[in-house]
Formats: sequence, C-alpha cells, structure tokens
Amino acid sequence: MPSFSTADGTRLAYHLCGTGEPLAVLPGGPMRASAYLGDLGGLTADRRLALLDLRGTGGSAVPADPATYRCDRMVEDVEVWRAHMGLEHMDLLAHSAGAALALLYAARHPHRIRRLVLVTPNPSPLGMRATPQDRLAAALLRADEPWFARAYPAFRAWLADGADFDDVFLPFFYGRWDDTARAHADAEPEQTNDEAGDRYFAEGAFAPGVTRTALAALTAPVLVYAGGADGGPRPALARRTARAFPHAEVTVQPGAGHYPWLDDPRWFRGRVAAFLGTPAGTAPSRTR
Repeated sequence: MPSFSTADGTRLAYHLCGTGEPLAVLPGGPMRASAYLGDLGGLTADRRLALLDLRGTGGSAVPADPATYRCDRMVEDVEVWRAHMGLEHMDLLAHSAGAALALLYAARHPHRIRRLVLVTPNPSPLGMRATPQDRLAAALLRADEPWFARAYPAFRAWLADGADFDDVFLPFFYGRWDDTARAHADAEPEQTNDEAGDRYFAEGAFAPGVTRTALAALTAPVLVYAGGADGGPRPALARRTARAFPHAEVTVQPGAGHYPWLDDPRWFRGRVAAFLGTPAGTAPSRTR
C-alpha cells in the first residue's frame, strides 16, 4: 500500500483500486478507516479510487500529537497527499464527516479542486449540522419496518436524553437493513479510532463565516448527495449546504440511508459517474 509523510512526519497510507482517472476519497466516521467505503458501489469501473486512511486509522500511523486529529489540522495532510500523487488539480469525493474536511480543504485550496462530491455530508464547517429533530423525523419514515418498534425508543433516548449508543437502532443508518448492511455495521468498531473521533470536531475547528466566504468563490462544480431516508443530513439540509457554493447541484437517492452506495449501487454509481464526467469548469444546474 502506498504511503507518504505529512508535514509533521506522520506516515499516512492510502489505497488504490479501479481504473480510469484518479478520484481522491476522504472517509468519514469520523476517523474510520477507508476500508468501509469498499468500491463505492462499483465506481472503480469508472475511476481509479485513491482512498486515504486519515492519521491514526487503517494503515496510517498514530501522530505524536493527538491534537492533530482535529479536522482543520488535517487540511494540510490532504494537500501534501495531492502533491505526492502528482495531481495539479483533483476530483475529490468525501463521505459524511469526511465532507467537513473536504469543505475546509476546498476553502483553503480552491484552485486544487476540479470537481467536488459530498456524499451525505456533515456541514459543520458552514455552521450547520443535523439536529436530533432531523434524525427523528427521518427515523419515522421507517415506521413500517419490523425492527422499528424496538429501535425507535432507543434512538430517541440516545438523541434526546443522552442515553448510550445502542446497536438496536443501527438500521436507521441504512436504507436496507440486510446482510450487507449488518456486515458493514459489524465492521465499524474495529475500523474506527474513537479517541481521534472524539477530537475531530473539537472546539476551534471551524470558523463558518470565513469558510462560507471562501467557498462562495469556488469555481469548481459541486455535487451534494443525500439519501432520501437519511437523517444526517436530511435532503433539506443537503440543499442548504449546496447554497454555500456558486456552482452546485443536489441529488437525493430515493430510500437511501447514510451509505447510499450500499442501498442501490447502480443508482449511486450512475449518478456520481455522470457528474464526474461533466467537463471541468462547466457549472452544473442547481437542483432545489
């Protein structure tokens, strides 16, 4: 597996798979190893994926200073990675909490972004985030599921009352709670650096006004990708996120949860591949 050294000497690993033009990929979690992304619904047939393991996750080394797990502190990791791969400009895809890092990177290095795909993004750098009410409203869409009666009270207690996380409500994060989803969820604990995740959104990571001003000048096309059954973000929050960019569009995958490439791989691959095929510098139409 290829690797490179960051500015502070931390060795980071990344994984290459697929064929075609490179597509740089940032994982979420926060701080989950990139293995959970798989082949992104078969996107490897269209693009050569470069999947980064953020510091302290997967094949990457633990940094000497744990404060560098904070999201904004890793922006330069991404820039060093880009230069290491020899890309003057890059297409960048980020999932969930990884989208927060991608937003900060695009704000700081806008001229390095050719196209940007934000999949079920966490828009905290913009001063927005999914609320418990958002998540509960999305959960109620699943009321006909056989597991709902047990899962919903525990989910509500976790969101509203600070109860412990309970695996019984994991189905709310997936559009289909099948064997594929179960295996994906079962792998999460071993793939995630909990200490790093706790530091990722630490105080001081974001300056929403500064980030919004910078992103308003981004010339690259942006795709904000939401799941119709996802609570974080709900489609409405995804649309608000897209308004931070001058050239953005929103796609909502029907019935999809937080990992849309698992729910309908063909739909996901088709939509993302079509967007990435847009000639660079062509402004996509806005979908609201």
